[in-house]
Amino acid sequence: MKCFFCQYQTEPSFKDTANLEKFLSQRKKIVNRERSGLCAKHQRNLTKEIKYARFLALIPYVSYQGLR
Repeated sequence: MKCFFCQYQTEPSFKDTANLEKFLSQRKKIVNRERSGLCAKHQRNLTKEIKYARFLALIPYVSYQGLR
């Protein structure tokens, strides 16, 4: 299986929250490389972009749906 970003010849971007959320679990944790299927280069870039998007409040740090 080829890396998602290598296959579409793109790079992860903090602006593209729809693509970033594909690589988050239900509790908004970053999915590891074995589950995401990304190459090492893009996994590192993805992690950096997700953290930056969280800092800018584009993506939440945690999911509040199950906390009651």
